[in-house]
Amino acid sequence: MSDIDQLPSAFDPFAEANADDSGAGSKEYVHIRIQQRNGRKSLTTVQGVKKEYSYSKILKDLKKEFCCNGTVVQDPELGQVIQLQGDQRKNASTFLVQAGIAKKEHIKMHGF
Repeated sequence: MSDIDQLPSAFDPFAEANADDSGAGSKEYVHIRIQQRNGRKSLTTVQGVKKEYSYSKILKDLKKEFCCNGTVVQDPELGQVIQLQGDQRKNASTFLVQAGIAKKEHIKMHGF
């Protein structure tokens, strides 16, 4: 019975990610993701831009630069998220680097 009492603790695959989130400001990444919609349609989301930047001005420049529509969405967990129509992952990352909003090593791209 003593062997049963000493079961190994369950492995938590998200423990490391949650530990990283607790140290806010140490390494803040900008996440650029793609979400599939109907058929060939897709959305690009930009999340994690620092709070001191104006999301509406960034969105205005992105829309003008890439000829696409977009919006700023308020998410309860993630804060403000920029949504752009179409697959704008590469465009958005190069724009953020050139504008000096984020460094290239602080941008994480997700998606297929």
